[in-house]
Amino acid sequence: MDKEIFDLILEETSRQNRGIELIASENYASKEVREACGSILTNKYAEGYPARRYYGGCEVVDKIESIAIARACELFGSKFANVQSHSGSQANAAAYRALMPEGGKVLSLVLNDGGHLTHGSPVSFSSHLYNFVHYPLDVEGRLDYENILKIALEEKPDVILAGYSAYPYEIDFKRIREICDYVGCKMMVDMAHIAGLIAAGLHNSPVALADITTTTTHKTLRGPRGGLILTNDEALAKKINSAVFPYYQGGPLEHIIAAKAICFKEANTDSFKAYMASVKENTKACADEFEKLGVKSSGSENHLFLLNVLDSFGINGKEAQAKLEEIDITTNKNMIPGDTLPPNKTSGLRIGFAASTTRGCTKEDAIEIAHIICDYLSNSKSQEECVAKVHTMTSSWKATEEI
Repeated sequence: MDKEIFDLILEETSRQNRGIELIASENYASKEVREACGSILTNKYAEGYPARRYYGGCEVVDKIESIAIARACELFGSKFANVQSHSGSQANAAAYRALMPEGGKVLSLVLNDGGHLTHGSPVSFSSHLYNFVHYPLDVEGRLDYENILKIALEEKPDVILAGYSAYPYEIDFKRIREICDYVGCKMMVDMAHIAGLIAAGLHNSPVALADITTTTTHKTLRGPRGGLILTNDEALAKKINSAVFPYYQGGPLEHIIAAKAICFKEANTDSFKAYMASVKENTKACADEFEKLGVKSSGSENHLFLLNVLDSFGINGKEAQAKLEEIDITTNKNMIPGDTLPPNKTSGLRIGFAASTTRGCTKEDAIEIAHIICDYLSNSKSQEECVAKVHTMTSSWKATEEI
């Protein structure tokens, strides 16, 4: 009926299938997740929570949302879960409101070192409603827990926030909990990027330690686009629910909540654990290969790493991102610790393997990807040669619509 949009969907399907997706915050949802997203559940208004709705006819969606809540709690070992947040940003907004009054002080990572927009960026609601102060990474680009403690004692925040959008190393959540207890403040974790690793037992979990943990469901969890909020504190759970609805949101997206329930079930399987192990292996193999090739890499202990393309190739992150798109490799420009360039240019690229591994990328492929990127950014191989290598590789992977 709408050929214009239908053709564009086919065009996007082709783009996804021919290229190598290395954006660390992207993934490919399963057919079951996508079917739930496109189901007739989108027709139902369900303001409120199971058994406490403002509309009639919610007996079925009540069951679906209750299953999603139970599966989220089981997957992450949490007592309470809110599955209604439309996004990770709205999950963070609700968490802040539950933890402190407007104007409260939050200690978070310096944004240029790998924080998220909602962790106090001047262009985000977060910095307008709350007072953000920041801790930096050390000279090696790692968390300095002693310095976090020092700054926390000076600033006396209401909340210390951990969890990052471009941090390639394991986070010591226990140490952050100890700092919070010593200072006398709340602990919040935004585990959006590493939720899949945590679900698979491949990264230590913050859920039993943090007062509130938030995440998205569409990155390493491989689910639909949306947010999730976890807590073990019943009083906080009530505040979270009120902050999500009616304060920030109206009717929940029950079709997306059904898809979240499916992704929680998928993530609680041995096959998902094996998949996440492969993501870590592929990411490390690619990062290590860049080092062997003389390219400045952060290395990796999770699903992503950073490349210093300015020092390695003499171009900024924006230029490197655009150049790689010429050979159907998708990345994103990203600030690196101590970056001297602005966010619209950056000195680095952020690279992740969650999406490509879903399609079938192997360790050998990941190593070859490092060579292709290095060859093209250094101008040692032509566009035609590199495109041919990319398309040969992706032609042997699963098609995105078959996942």
